[in-house]
Amino acid sequence: MLSDRESASLAAWLAKRPGIEVICRDRAPFFAEGATVGAPQAVQVADRWHLWHNLSEAAERSVSQHRRCLHVLVPTAPQTDTEPAPAAEPATSPWATSSRYADRTRARHATIHALIEAGHSRRSIQRQLRMTYRTVQRFADAARPEDLFTGQWQNRASILDEYKPHLDDRWSEGCTNAWKLWEEIVPLGYQGSYGRVRAYLHLKRTSPRPVAARPPSPRSVAGWILRRPETLTEPEQLQLKNISANCPEIAALTRHVRSFATMLTERQGEQLPDWLDAVRQDDLPSLHTLATGLERDRDAVIAGLTLPWNSGVVEGHVNRIKMLKRQMFGRAGFALLRKRVLMS
Repeated sequence: MLSDRESASLAAWLAKRPGIEVICRDRAPFFAEGATVGAPQAVQVADRWHLWHNLSEAAERSVSQHRRCLHVLVPTAPQTDTEPAPAAEPATSPWATSSRYADRTRARHATIHALIEAGHSRRSIQRQLRMTYRTVQRFADAARPEDLFTGQWQNRASILDEYKPHLDDRWSEGCTNAWKLWEEIVPLGYQGSYGRVRAYLHLKRTSPRPVAARPPSPRSVAGWILRRPETLTEPEQLQLKNISANCPEIAALTRHVRSFATMLTERQGEQLPDWLDAVRQDDLPSLHTLATGLERDRDAVIAGLTLPWNSGVVEGHVNRIKMLKRQMFGRAGFALLRKRVLMS
């Protein structure tokens, strides 16, 4: 066991063991650097499970970037001839009764006018309610509380307005978690509070809306693409076919994933350069990022797609070591962790 993830530590460990011929690893840079320096004679092999895992993550991101195409699977709601229900608020009131500002304004207006009708002067009302004289005068001069709903409080722009279309789209896709949606719009430039997002979604959640079918999630569609075609059910095959017919990017993604799967299972690593060139021809930024990483580690990736070596036989031990580490993370030092690993 090594005490850190530095390439120098790995290189020093490998240098003491000159008989190493094959190093099977994931594509972490410190592994590649340490193996190159410490064991230049060894063949480096990128583990096939990690390659497929990297591809699956890129595929899910690509589907997420084209999530609008998934709505083709949602049937259009039939048009109804029924008249919409009348609004609860009268047309003369620009504020709903659920607005805290509107409710507070109506209550103050009623209190001040009741005191005036009881014979109290405006100065007396000012002292009793602890308001400024100007505020009392403004409420007293207003015949209706709706006359006070003017200025900045009426149709005021919100910092959230720019991001409401994104929230509406994600809501229609079935994502109703306010915290998750807030985390999505922060990278887009939103600088407001989480509470404002929660309040907006609360209005959507409590307002009556027709029940509509939800499109499949990007993870589900990515799962259809990543699985063997013969293992898909007939409805899944039909849905994937409909999405591909209406979204050229997802159709191209499906072709690239399945050609990579053929390389992986049939050990055709020599076809990797052609696969990378084909990926770059399509508008799939997530796959472009993956292709760039594979290009940097081309020799090890080709070896992983060609040679029989992989780290599957030791992954169980790796998971066991990770479990031990997480059980005592921050509670003890490396010496105890090493002893537990060796004695367990």
